[in-house]
Amino acid sequence: MSIFRQALGDSFDELHPAMQRRFALVPGQRSIGRGVMSRIWRGPAYMTPFLALGATRHLLFSECGTDIGFTIENCGYRDTFGREAVSFVRTFELAPGLRRRFDAAMVRDPERGIVDFLGTHHHVAAALELEVRDGGLELSSTAQSIALGRWWPLPAWATGHARVRESYDESSGQYVIAVRVDHPLCGPIFGYEGRFTAEFDTGPPPAAVMPTRERPLPPSRRSRVLSEPQLVR
Repeated sequence: MSIFRQALGDSFDELHPAMQRRFALVPGQRSIGRGVMSRIWRGPAYMTPFLALGATRHLLFSECGTDIGFTIENCGYRDTFGREAVSFVRTFELAPGLRRRFDAAMVRDPERGIVDFLGTHHHVAAALELEVRDGGLELSSTAQSIALGRWWPLPAWATGHARVRESYDESSGQYVIAVRVDHPLCGPIFGYEGRFTAEFDTGPPPAAVMPTRERPLPPSRRSRVLSEPQLVR
């Protein structure tokens, strides 16, 4: 049973059948989506250095534009901690010779539901809230932690909040996606929106989509009170 079906329970059956197929991946199953982002945008210019730094670890990036070629690789696999995981590796062809990636891997935590590890080294972990609406899936990031020697919970003022909406358009046979990242102090930071089609097959995830480093789950607020801080590798 996929991590998304486990997290959503009976609500999973309310997803459009095409959405169910995309989010039903288990280890050994893959989905490759290809399409065009009609728009990629970023926030104020003073955010550019921060976004450019994120690009070095396949997090956010500072470039923006319209009609950008896009690929998303979703692969089900079992990570080095034995957890079922699904890759979310997005590649943006911004210009000839200019390619940016936004890497993530999602796992299920029995206490918090889906946890999203971001970047090549999983430096950031974000708990996600999932909601099925009109056959589409909405994901919103909540509590976040950053790996600096150990997991450190990010305070609310330092936490960027991501909102993702994905649905399926029967008339075009395409998946429709919109992503927006906001900061409580800086306002809108980054986002994109567009459409893609998807193909499905089986096999191990390509080495290119695997993270450079995997990390244990951050301790939950409850366990943090009861135990010593959890070191990260």
